[in-house]
Amino acid sequence: MDKRIDWNAGAAWIAGQIVPIAEAKISVLDWGLTHSDITYDVVPLWKGGFFRLPDYLGRFEASMAALRLSIPQGRAEIQAALHAMVAQSGLHDAYVAMVASRGAPLIPGTRDPRSCGNHFYAWCVPYVYVIPQDVAARGVHLWVAKDVHRIPETSVSARAKNYHWGDFTQGLFEAYDQGCDTAVLTDHAGNLAEGPGFNVFAVSGGRVVTPRDHCLQGITRRTVLEICGEIGVEAEVRDLPLAEFLEADEVFLSTSGGGATPVTRVDGRILGNDRAGPVTERISAVYRDWLLSPRFRQPLIAHA
Repeated sequence: MDKRIDWNAGAAWIAGQIVPIAEAKISVLDWGLTHSDITYDVVPLWKGGFFRLPDYLGRFEASMAALRLSIPQGRAEIQAALHAMVAQSGLHDAYVAMVASRGAPLIPGTRDPRSCGNHFYAWCVPYVYVIPQDVAARGVHLWVAKDVHRIPETSVSARAKNYHWGDFTQGLFEAYDQGCDTAVLTDHAGNLAEGPGFNVFAVSGGRVVTPRDHCLQGITRRTVLEICGEIGVEAEVRDLPLAEFLEADEVFLSTSGGGATPVTRVDGRILGNDRAGPVTERISAVYRDWLLSPRFRQPLIAHA
C-alpha cells in the first residue's frame, strides 16, 4: 500500500486502476449520469470479510441482464477487483459497490443504447449505516408517504437495482417535513412497497410478513426470511395492505447497511412500548451472528 496516500475515505476501481475515492471520475456524457441508465449492487464487508458475496454478485449479474448491459468483466474479474480495491483501501468494515453503466455514446449524439460503451467500475467507503446507529438504537420513526407512490414495476423494475430515486427522494422530504427519520412507499393499490435502501417487514401475532412486489429482492431480506426459518418464526412474502401494516405489533427494516433495524413509530403511532419488539430483537441478533459465520463469509484477500 502506498503510504503517501490517505486511503481512509475509500477507494475506487476505474478502468483497471485503483485510485483514492476522491479521484474517481466518469464522463459527463455517460448515460449512467444523463439517463440513470445504470445498475449497481452493494455488498457489506464486516470485520475483514465479505457477507454473502456470491449472492450479491449473482443479483448484480441478473440486474445487468435485465437492463441488457454487457461489460467485459466476468464474475471472477469483478470479484478480484473488489478484493484488490478494498485491500488497497485498508478498510475492514466497508460499503462496497459494484456498478455497470451504459457508458458514453460511441457515436456522438446517438440515441441508440446499443451504441454506448458499457463499462464496469467499483468503489468502497467506510461502512455505511442506512439508518444511523443512534436512530436504530432508539428505533426508527417511519413515515408512510402520502403524496408519492413507488414507481410501478411495469415502468422501472425494482428487481434490477437502480438509481431511479425520484419517488424515494420525494418520500424522504415528506417524512422530514413530518419530523420522521425516513419513509416507506406504497404501490398504487395501497400495498407496502419499500423505502430508500431498505425492505420492510411487519410482525403480527408472531408472524412476519414482507411485501412481494414493487420492491427489491434484497439479500438482507432473503437473509431475514432464512433466519425466520431457522428460529421457527413463520414468515410470508405476499401483498401487505397499508391497513394491515398500520396495525402490526412490530415493524422492522432490512438493509445491507445495518441489517434488521427496529421501527418504533409509524406515522406517529407508537409500537409496543416504543422499543424494539421481541421478534425483531431475535432476528437482529441472529443476523449479527451470521455476519461472522464462515457459512456466509468470504475473508478479504490481502493481495488479490
